[in-house]
Amino acid sequence: MRFLHTSDWHLGQNFMGKSRIEEHEAFLSWLLNTIKENNIDVLLVSGDIFDTGTPPNYALELYYNFLKQLSTINSLNTTIITAGNHDSVSTLKAPKQLLEALNVHVVVNGDEDENIIIPIKEGDITKAIVCAVPFLRDSVIRKSLGGETVSDKEKLANNGIKAYYEKAYKKAKELDVNSSNTPIVAMGHLTTVGTRSSESERDIYIGGTLDIGGDYLASMFDYVALGHLHINQRVGNEHVRYSGSPIPLSFSESKNTQKVNLVTIEEDVKVEELEIPLKRKLQVIKGNLENIKKELKAIEDKSTWIEVHIKDDNPMFANTQIRELATKQSLTILAVKIEKSEKQLRAKELKAISLDELSVQEVFEKRLELEEIENKEFKEQLSQTFNEVVSNLHQEEQI
Repeated sequence: MRFLHTSDWHLGQNFMGKSRIEEHEAFLSWLLNTIKENNIDVLLVSGDIFDTGTPPNYALELYYNFLKQLSTINSLNTTIITAGNHDSVSTLKAPKQLLEALNVHVVVNGDEDENIIIPIKEGDITKAIVCAVPFLRDSVIRKSLGGETVSDKEKLANNGIKAYYEKAYKKAKELDVNSSNTPIVAMGHLTTVGTRSSESERDIYIGGTLDIGGDYLASMFDYVALGHLHINQRVGNEHVRYSGSPIPLSFSESKNTQKVNLVTIEEDVKVEELEIPLKRKLQVIKGNLENIKKELKAIEDKSTWIEVHIKDDNPMFANTQIRELATKQSLTILAVKIEKSEKQLRAKELKAISLDELSVQEVFEKRLELEEIENKEFKEQLSQTFNEVVSNLHQEEQI
């Protein structure tokens, strides 16, 4: 069996006022050709299909057109799509029954009413079994009880997720009545221990930390197709992997190489990373005025989107000069950030911080600092309560 593992498309992303439609169109076209050329049996998409719970119409059109085109590929047996923390349950769920007629299985929340165990059959023979685990919301993995500490909540999340995977594995084994050698593949959308992340990923559980690692998942499944982290990477074991996002979703990901994972399961498991062609480059330039001007003049690809970090004694003048040069060179600068020198910090200059550079939690923490609260326990409780409210809002907006 040949699986193609991808995730974190984030269709419809509005990136500093810019649409990513051209990049996503190029990726989906490449993905179709890759499935055909490699005779893929099963396509796995591990969450975050869309960037928001209310994707723009063009993003929905891209998604449905792609799924329609999949039905024309003779080698493709099944497509399995699971929801991520960015996805709206209702948006993905609405066409679910219709898509099953195209052999596209969509799993949105993994509750008791939803079947996550999907056998991959050729005729009457079960060739593999997929445990299609989506992003597991609090309502599925634990009960939120008043008075719990952050540590308590992390422990409940860990135990709930582990119990969920163990139950899924047990159900898959029960389904495998004829053979004990049928490959069992799991999907997931979470952060695991020992992985690398980037600035564009959001903490999805209270506290943000899980102690679930590659060894634990590898002890049950032949391959684990993970989503949520945007960097292609393995998690301790060769067959527990993130595919990463197909396009760089923030400037912090500008140096990443985007990939999908081609997984061949025969007597053993072989994973090949396929590099995705880059439609548009993101580039970060740092330095003083002269260094930045030199790097801007060296850029040949005019479609590049640029973020500039200025470290200069006269940053405002440098900013003006840089933007004028970019216009002259037909280059697009999406952001200019000023790196404060020690001299400027001592002089308390340029104190303004862009909200675009801060997370919601960081804004709240800075507001707490202004209150000068002496009771540390009370301050921690305020932060915990605020994080719970933010987490609940993120989940409600996806439903």
